[in-house]
This record gives sequence, C-alpha cells and structure tokens, in this order.
Amino acid sequence: MSYQPIENYGIIGNMHTVALVGMNGSIDWYCYPHFDSPSIFGAILDDDKGGRFQICPVGDQVRNKQFYWPSTNILVTRFLLPDGIAELEDFTPVGLRADSPWIGHLCRRMRCVKGTVRVRLICRPAFDYGRGSHETQLDTNGASFNGGSLTFTLSTAVPLRQDGQGGVTAEFLLEEGKSQVFILKAHNPDGAVPSSPPEKEAEELFQRTLRFWRKWLSSCTYQGRWREHVERSALALKLLTFDPTGAIIAAPTTSLPEVIGGTRNWDYRYTWVRDAAFTVYAFLRIGFREEAAGFMNWIERYASKHLRPNEPVPVLFTIHGDCEISEQSLDNWEGYRGSRPARIGNAAVSQFQFDVYGEFMDAFYLYNKYVSPISYDPWVRIRRRLDWICENWQRPDAGLWEMRNREEHFVYSKVMNWVALDRGVRLADKRALPASRARWIQERDRIYEEVMTRGWNEKRRAFTQFYGSEDLDASLLVMPLVFFMAPNDPRMLSTIDAILKSPSQGGLVSDSLVYRYPPDPRIDGLPGEEGTFNMCSFWLVEALTRASQADPKKLDQAMLLFERMLGYANHLGLYAEQTGPQGEALGNFPQAFTHLALISAAFNLDRRLGTRSQT
Repeated sequence: MSYQPIENYGIIGNMHTVALVGMNGSIDWYCYPHFDSPSIFGAILDDDKGGRFQICPVGDQVRNKQFYWPSTNILVTRFLLPDGIAELEDFTPVGLRADSPWIGHLCRRMRCVKGTVRVRLICRPAFDYGRGSHETQLDTNGASFNGGSLTFTLSTAVPLRQDGQGGVTAEFLLEEGKSQVFILKAHNPDGAVPSSPPEKEAEELFQRTLRFWRKWLSSCTYQGRWREHVERSALALKLLTFDPTGAIIAAPTTSLPEVIGGTRNWDYRYTWVRDAAFTVYAFLRIGFREEAAGFMNWIERYASKHLRPNEPVPVLFTIHGDCEISEQSLDNWEGYRGSRPARIGNAAVSQFQFDVYGEFMDAFYLYNKYVSPISYDPWVRIRRRLDWICENWQRPDAGLWEMRNREEHFVYSKVMNWVALDRGVRLADKRALPASRARWIQERDRIYEEVMTRGWNEKRRAFTQFYGSEDLDASLLVMPLVFFMAPNDPRMLSTIDAILKSPSQGGLVSDSLVYRYPPDPRIDGLPGEEGTFNMCSFWLVEALTRASQADPKKLDQAMLLFERMLGYANHLGLYAEQTGPQGEALGNFPQAFTHLALISAAFNLDRRLGTRSQT
C-alpha cells in the first residue's frame, strides 16, 4: 500500500479519542484509550509497520466517495464499482448509558447497496507506536490481539484467518441489501471474544449516536450564510474536547509534517492554553456554553494545580492537566512519507510564551459575560497573575510561533499582555471586584505606547514581528480582533496592505493563502519551508471584514478570500494546520486553530454583510 494524502481522511470519535479513516476504508490512526495514549493503528506515520484496520472492496476500478451523515460525526465511505456499490459506516458510539457494554468501541458496518461486492478486511494492530509485540488468536466470534497490558478483540461473523504479520484478514461476498458488522474493543485478555451485535442492535447503536450528534448540534445559534461549514467546524472541535476533564486539544495527531520530508513534525495531542482559549471564544460565538464551562472547569480543577504565583504558566498541558511532557523520537517509524523524525511529546512545554495570558484572560472575560459569573477564589489567583504581568511584561519570550532558537520582544506577545490587563480591568469594573486597578491601567497603557513606538516600523509602514525587525507577522492581524486598536486605524490598514502583498514583494499572501511570517529567511532556525497557515488566512478575512468600515471594497475582498479558503478544505470540510503549494494539506489534522478561526471569520463576515445589505 502507499500513504494517503492527509486531506483524504475523515475522523470519528467519542470525546476521549479519535480514529482517522481514509477514503480507502483504512483506519490509519487510532490511539487508545485517550488522545495522547500510544497508538494501536499508526499507518499514517509508517505505512509498513504502523498498523491499520482496512475494510474495502476487492477490485481495480473502484471510485471512492466520503461524507458525514448529515449533522453528525458518523462517517460514510462509498465504494463505486462497475458491478456494485458498497457503503462503509464508521462511528464510535456516544449518547449511551454509563453502564452500556458498547462504550469505547469502534463500530464499522459494511453494507452492499447495489449489485454484489467482494470485500477484503485487514486488521493488523501495532501496539505502543509499533514498539510493542502482541499475540493474535482466532476465535469463533472473531480474533483477539493481546499486547500484554492491553488486549483488543475484533468481533465479526465473517471467518478470519491470520496473515502471518500479527494481523487477520478475510474476504467475503456481500449481496445487495446485506451487511456485516465489525466491532473493535479493548477486552479482558482472559475472556472469550464477544459475538458481534445482531443487525437490530447494531442499528440501535447507530441511531443512538445519530441522535446524540443532532441533539448536540441543535444548540448552534449560527444561522448565517455559511451554516454548513460552521456546523462542520463545530462538530470537529467537539471531537477534540476531552469529556472527562473539559480539556481541548490542538489536534488529534502527531508528526504530520509541515513540509514533506522535513523535520517540522510536532505532537499536537495536548492542550495549549492559547488554542483552547480561542476555541472557547468560537464555541461561545455560536451558542455552545457547556464546552466553554468545561474548559474553565479543566483550568480550575486540573491545570491550576501546576500554576505557581511567581513562575510563568506552562504553555501546554496534558488532557489531565499535567505539564511533564518529554519530547522523544519514534526511531522505529519512518514518518509520514519519510518525514523523520516522528515525535511524541512536545518540548515547547518548557518555553516561555508570554501571549498565553492574554488569550486566557479574554476567554475568562467572555465566560464571565456569557456563561457564569466567576467566583472569588479564581479571581484571587487571576489578580496575582495580573500583578505578575505588570512586573514581567518587558521580558522577551519564544512567541506565539514557539521559536526554538531565540527569544525576542514579539509584538504579538506584547499585544496579548495588553489584552490580559485590559480584560482584568474590565472584569474588575464589571463585577466590582477588588483589584490593583491603577497599576493595571498604568502598565496596560505603557504596553500600548511601547507597541506603537517600538513595534511599528516606519520603513515598512507596518507593525513587524518583533522590536527592531523588518519582517511581517500574520499574528498581528488580530490587533483589531482583540480591540487593541480600531480596525480603521491608518496604521492597521497599512499593516493589512503590507501583508496582502506577495512574498516576493515582502508580503505574506500567496493566492489568498497567508504565511505566518516570511518563508525566507527562516527566522525560526528550522530547515526547510512550510506551507501557508490556515488560521492566519481566516484572520486576514476577519481583519479585512472589520477594516471595511473604512474601505467598503475590503468587504468584497474579504468575502472572496473566505470563499477561496473554503475551497481548500478537504471533501468533508476539514482542515489541517497548513496548506501546501498545490493545495495539499500539511501538518496535524484536523487542527482546532483553523476551525475556530473559520467560525469567527464566518460569524463576523456574515454579520457585516447583513449590515451592508440594510444600508
């Protein structure tokens, strides 16, 4: 077999973990029991040794289609052959009772909808990122895979045989109207393989899962022009939440490369305070208050135990709120299409990134406004942190983009320090909370003046990446989005115009797609170029939308850029972190940052278009 393009995947999940399902019917990424657990199937990072679970028709002339069952995260893969059509339904049951025996299962149902189809099954796990061994045993009800500390069973009525590589395989005929169910689950190593559910029970699992997703999505308040795209982004973000704690991960994969064959391969299966705080904003924008409350619960009950009054806040945490996350390479795997190293863990946890306080405080302010008033004890901790910011905001840091080779006075970080103090002042005034108001206001204003003098580059007529730099940075598009400055301020309009130029002219935009910072030279010290950053492209849409108050032509420009960005989604409406030069997906997939930025851009663009139509 060969590697699937990253954009060829869809995801299913149950708010504990996810599985990536390719258009070829292969589950090539699945960690169990949680997002950051070792993988069971990992063919996306090593096609030969990673492990997969594939169900697909036998034949050369097979056309593939894939879609989500409307308003759900149930994935349907269609196989169109000259003499038949088959459909593979993939889902993880949700909406079940706490004592349900089907919790935590992977359910796959292959049905023939036309003609007769010969189907092949391959289930070949590779425990512990392919580093562990296991024993495979056949049973009348299927097969078991005993990896020592973890055993999985595959329940099916289809006769299986061992493939000599630690897996099982089968071929069977499906006639029109017939189906076969396959259940993969963790199991007691001493127990027999359970029988697969009868068709009636399998259909009930399907219907329960369908009802769960449709009921959840019914809370969405967005009714605008791009409702389908917004709802798909919301469904994807929901899959990236960890239900037991309320954590929100950045992406469910690790080491999908930012450049094919390069070393920009990182593990995103953790909770970045920054990413999660932005996700809270996106959820609140479209009516999902419980998810925002869940994240705040994670902060209060899990992450806060690692916060020290006089030390920087860790940049990222595990889904259980821990911050001991060592980075290591999986030397046994070749990486996606030879992109070494494949990494687990993330060394960025030890970086000092000053911007996280601004994103967190903005989320906290919105939570207080739209969900529930904050209580006194959390406010005391916030108050101490804001006092700490007053004393430390002049320090350099590694920045939003997690530079591994330097610390600078990044303008984005300074802006977010301003946001932290500004939201603290607003919150204190709104709730009449005790606070060092005079000090916070004084330092907030000092930050503002410094950004306007040292962050502004008169030669470029734009805000630049860090003090003294002449390079642009797409993160500064958020300045009007966080109300640091008016969207029609001449300096902001000039910065947008500078960013809109092509990289050859010193800008950051290539065919509507936005680079994070100039692709050459590499300020981050890492070899190789990367793709354009999807979140930044949506930030540009929103910045243009807001700037249209001063220049109405920018609204048409924003709408065109937004439509072009929608065209870079995959067939399911999902985005990876980046987009390559030929429109291919790059980086971890799907990425929360991209989908939350899409929601925000759609919300504000639709609102602005509605205002224009009334004038």
